[in-house]
Amino acid sequence: MLDYKFIKENLEAVKKNIADRNMTADADIVVELYDKRTALVTKRQGLQEKRNANAAAMKGKMEKAERDALIEEGRKVKDEIAEVEKELTEIEANLEEAARKIPNMASPKAPIGKLDTENLEVKKVGTPRKFDFEPKDHVQLMEDLDLIDFERATKVSGPKFYYLKNEAVFVEQALIMYALNILRKHGFTTFITPDVAKEEILKGIGFNPRGNESNVYAIEEEGTCLVATAEITLGGYHSNEILDKSKLPLFYCGLSHCFRREAGAAGQFSKGLYRVHQFDKVEMFVYCTPEQSDELHEKLRLIEEEIFEGLGIPFHVVDTCTGDLGAPAYRKWDLEAWMPGRNGGEYGEVTSTSNCTDYQSRRLNVRYKDDDGKNKYVHMLNGTAVAVGRAMLAIFENYQNEDGSITIPEALVPFCGFDKIVPKK
Repeated sequence: MLDYKFIKENLEAVKKNIADRNMTADADIVVELYDKRTALVTKRQGLQEKRNANAAAMKGKMEKAERDALIEEGRKVKDEIAEVEKELTEIEANLEEAARKIPNMASPKAPIGKLDTENLEVKKVGTPRKFDFEPKDHVQLMEDLDLIDFERATKVSGPKFYYLKNEAVFVEQALIMYALNILRKHGFTTFITPDVAKEEILKGIGFNPRGNESNVYAIEEEGTCLVATAEITLGGYHSNEILDKSKLPLFYCGLSHCFRREAGAAGQFSKGLYRVHQFDKVEMFVYCTPEQSDELHEKLRLIEEEIFEGLGIPFHVVDTCTGDLGAPAYRKWDLEAWMPGRNGGEYGEVTSTSNCTDYQSRRLNVRYKDDDGKNKYVHMLNGTAVAVGRAMLAIFENYQNEDGSITIPEALVPFCGFDKIVPKK
């Protein structure tokens, strides 16, 4: 979340940022509640000083009537403090709830816009393949090659689940190993993270664990949720800790299952593997100082580009507009791969990387001791190394052959052990 004092001192800029992001949040109520809290804290301090003076006076010799008066005064002060603290607890809860709805300030470099159609293309890599036959979409390809079963998964688990089969199982594992080896080369510490996180961690990262708009599965009566991304568990790893500045930046990557309700997501662009309730993903996460975050955001983007260039998939990079950023992100780049089966051939998002500055670390209380001896909030960044389903989708559609077979990208062959998927006899 944003610092309360920052919101008060930059109220008009915060309001404009909310409008630019096309979000609903009340910055005025945050300032109002912040002022009330400040007044109550001051009042409590005054009462505490009065209580301490009363206690000191009680230590001296005095008449019974005088002592009784001091006792009565002490009782009144105690009751007043209790009332102030009760009101303060309520105000602080309301203040935090209102402040959590305020999005992070967007980078001045982020394009102003409401929809993803207003994202700005900043780079294009590779040329979309021109087929001399009618290309299939990944669903038809995979079903023809007996690589996936949506129908039985719907019977067993419900819509938007799937059984991955045969060679596709090895391609998935190959993609994971391929990405992990690239990240190991770049000095990342590798994790397999828990698939469950406490609601307080989800709130800290910026996910809403409850309600109709929540995109996560809550575990009833446990106070926990299935994670939608390893960003949640990697971001919570150092919650309530003070990090050693000399160790920053920390480069982490996590492999996890990801579970998403995808409430309301429908239509042709959600077809097949593009939008499902469960998938595997390798996620990058960085803890750093504020001075490092812009440069490291660029580094994460270049790693994502390296991964997809190595797979030989055409893609472009877009600078995400304010309305498509998401509340925690200061700036975000999306890498969109060419998908021949998407509406006759279009780019579709396969990775993104966000600089969330100190928005998440304030919620999760992750700090470092600076050279001046003061504890300051770290900056947090995240980026998708590979979301396996979407990467596989792009590979199968781009590498399909006229006879219905699929050629495997050269970079994956050492990991999966074959160079082509051919129709079953």
